Amino acid sequence: MKKNAPTFAIVGLGNPGDEYANTRHNAGFCTIQKLAELCHVSYWKTQAGSLLAEAHYNDIPLVLAMPQSYMNTSGGPTKHVLQQFGIKPDHLIVIHDELDIPAGDVRVKFGGGHAGHNGLRSIIDALGTRDYMRVRVGIGRPPAGMLVANYVLSRPRASELDAFNEAVCVACQAVLSLIENGMGKTQAQINGMHSAKD
Repeated sequence: MKKNAPTFAIVGLGNPGDEYANTRHNAGFCTIQKLAELCHVSYWKTQAGSLLAEAHYNDIPLVLAMPQSYMNTSGGPTKHVLQQFGIKPDHLIVIHDELDIPAGDVRVKFGGGHAGHNGLRSIIDALGTRDYMRVRVGIGRPPAGMLVANYVLSRPRASELDAFNEAVCVACQAVLSLIENGMGKTQAQINGMHSAKD
């Protein structure tokens, strides 16, 4: 048993409601739901502005959260989760979709800007820091002529589903590796899985 192991907050970004379920923009929610299965979560509650569950991975306590305030205002619920559980931003892992990474690929990083992602922008504004861990689920760019907003808020086509689901599974691996092995080893493992560069 790992005594006094710090709690990690794992926040997946997305939009609540059935109309947004399993869309590209909800890659963070999809990953949280998969993590919950892996950690045998059976109970969710609405708390700190999020749909939230407490879990353990190898005796390390986790808080799994899906903010329920919509993507553009994810920062408030994320801040409330950290405050409620006494978690510092360096033990926060945010999972989000990423247009600039090919569909199906996953990258991890610490800190950095928001690159136009409104969920990340909201979190940076609310926390007053960029220094938290990110698991970036690649969704690629929309086809020519399609608006970005329409693309991210749509579900992957049948031909894209395998890549999307695989990315969600790799994102779960990345989260668990960050918790257990830290950023350096996880970057070498996860970012090294693909030849494409950021």
